[in-house]
Amino acid sequence: MAITPILNQLTFDDADKIRAVFSDLTGGKVDDSFSLIPPFYTTGGENIRLGRNVFINQNCTMYDLGGIDIGDDVMIGPNVSLITSNHPIEPSQRRAFVIAKPIVIERNVWIAAGVTIIGGVRVGENSVVAAGSVVTKDVPANSLVGGNPARVIRSIGDG
Repeated sequence: MAITPILNQLTFDDADKIRAVFSDLTGGKVDDSFSLIPPFYTTGGENIRLGRNVFINQNCTMYDLGGIDIGDDVMIGPNVSLITSNHPIEPSQRRAFVIAKPIVIERNVWIAAGVTIIGGVRVGENSVVAAGSVVTKDVPANSLVGGNPARVIRSIGDG
């Protein structure tokens, strides 16, 4: 929690410093190809794993209690929320404990602006999640998904 405010004082022009501070936040060195535009918010950071050539746009929130794995060549738009923690539905249990499930974002995924992805979701390779979507179920590889809840709109490829 003490590292996030330091990160959020930096500007996009401080790319080397952003990488250094983000490495401290996650507890592992991020690749030199990593790029982030602050501000950035997280509950901890130690459960975030990043591949190479990852771009995270401004105002991203990652609640990483359940673990967040982001593959190579992923682009994350502004105002995206990756939320791995949840509470029970039953009123008597809501404050009793937290349920945490991982989020996995595979290689070459584009998550557009304003997307929310909840714990337990895997976003398949080469997929695109349309702006404003709420992703509650796995996204197949090579798919365009959108809506609330997100659904497959069509297959995508280089064809």
